[in-house]
Amino acid sequence: MTSEPLPLPEAPAEVFWNWSDAALFLGLLLPSGLLALLITRGVVALSGAFRTAAYLLTFQFIGYGIWLTTLYMVLRFRYEQPFWRSMGWKMPWKGVTATIFGGPALALAIGLAAAALQAPPTSMLQDLMKDRMSVALIGLFSFTLGPLCEELVFRGFFQPLLIRQFGTVAGILLCALPFALLHGPQYNWAWQVVGLLIFAGVTFGYTRWRTGSTAASTLVHALYNLTFFTGYLLQRKELGF
Repeated sequence: MTSEPLPLPEAPAEVFWNWSDAALFLGLLLPSGLLALLITRGVVALSGAFRTAAYLLTFQFIGYGIWLTTLYMVLRFRYEQPFWRSMGWKMPWKGVTATIFGGPALALAIGLAAAALQAPPTSMLQDLMKDRMSVALIGLFSFTLGPLCEELVFRGFFQPLLIRQFGTVAGILLCALPFALLHGPQYNWAWQVVGLLIFAGVTFGYTRWRTGSTAASTLVHALYNLTFFTGYLLQRKELGF
């Protein structure tokens, strides 16, 4: 007796927002960033402490917070829809175990591919992690708030809209492209790294589509970052870890 394969999910039926909402959301990115910059400078001035890593992460955290708040307001007041459910935040999801191993497996595959392609190791983040406090802050952000915010924006909001407009394969790929370009400056636009980041974005997007859950893609993303960060720490003997 053969079992029938599980049917793959169709394009998300819960997408109720449109391209005008996407244009509004993108248009609010710059004002959100400027407001976040002003608040960050105020926080630094009041605290009297300054670390480049802490400054940048504070700015990024506040910026994402303000920008996602504008999205929350659009969904809540224009459509009267809940934020988390609209973004596909569903728990639990099918294949949780596979998802847990997906992040480290992806990191290992990309690490091996980067070595084979002779990708340059230089990263802007490496220049920021010069002391334990900076390492701890960047590490914490990279596998908590960073993946959460990025998955909500890319796989929660934009990918379902792109899939509805262009189809599953094109939608996932089109969402992965700006995700990779966003991280390009961190790696001096090395083509090998940008290409591998597109592959990572496709993997996150496929996870979101296959499971129907942004929580699943966030977990894969977080464990992917954590695996890379752990490997980086193991090579930084001067930090005493």
